[in-house]
Amino acid sequence: MSLPQVLQRVPLPIIGAPLFIISHPRLVIEQCKAGIVGSMPALNARPAAQLDDWLAEITETLAAWDRDHPERPAAPFAVNQIVHKSNDRLEQDMAVCARYKVPVVITSLGARTDINDAVHGWGGVVLHDIINNGFAHKAIDKGADGLVAVAAGAGGHAGVKSPFALVQEIREWFSGPLALSGAIATGDAVLGALAMGADFAYIGSAFIATVEARASDAYKQCIVDCSSDDIVYSSLFTGVHGNYLKPSIRAAGMDPDHLPESDPSKMDFGGGEGSKGKAWKDIWGCGQGIGAVKAVVPVAERVAQLRDEMAAACRRLAATAALNRLNCLG
Repeated sequence: MSLPQVLQRVPLPIIGAPLFIISHPRLVIEQCKAGIVGSMPALNARPAAQLDDWLAEITETLAAWDRDHPERPAAPFAVNQIVHKSNDRLEQDMAVCARYKVPVVITSLGARTDINDAVHGWGGVVLHDIINNGFAHKAIDKGADGLVAVAAGAGGHAGVKSPFALVQEIREWFSGPLALSGAIATGDAVLGALAMGADFAYIGSAFIATVEARASDAYKQCIVDCSSDDIVYSSLFTGVHGNYLKPSIRAAGMDPDHLPESDPSKMDFGGGEGSKGKAWKDIWGCGQGIGAVKAVVPVAERVAQLRDEMAAACRRLAATAALNRLNCLG
């Protein structure tokens, strides 16, 4: 199955993950101009009326870029919608997205046929976040066009499945658009995701440590200074398991190695039960791939680095004895 036309317009097989609080028009625009899908959560626009202004800025800026750069038009952008019952803005935000005919909508924490139908009504494509094969079936059954497989090691809310197992199980029955999330921060990892069967690598944490990201300098520097050893997986802060930076948890007065569990029925996007910090402002979400992030750089530089690493990985793979042995198998 070929990709929907809008996703065929992406020069590099990368989607910039929607980062709660952090993603905003400047980041999205620079990601799209650099040749990857830029995205943001609708809930980042506060008050809700700001979403209209943000989508106007994104669509107008990217249209101007395309006029001035016909040889390398921008990639499409995406808006993330939280489809959980706690999101009392969903209907209003969807109406704004409809006005701007948002090309790609990424749905999370719930799959709904009516939401998918609405996006299809204006010609958009729906990708749905899932953490296991069962949720993947439900999402496609309810009309999603594609999936974002959130595997172990992803920043923020994440699953526990190995990406090897998760992608393999999904590809046994689903041939549509598939993005893989989970500790991807290098071009080598992007190539690995494609080799496993994904169409796109879904990258979040590496873009927090960029000039355009709306994160504090301390947050960005913490990503540069830390590695996978500094990530903890906990449900305390929102009621849903996710990966967070240990230094931010210590700064909030808690021991990241001895955190209690939270009641998932009390899901809270403003700091979970028993938490002394506010997710995601004080308790910083982050994935396990950050050991590869060595500096805070502009988005264009980060994307160029990923592109160069992919090219180098392709050359290295072509020259390996391991690949030569595979060739010998016929």
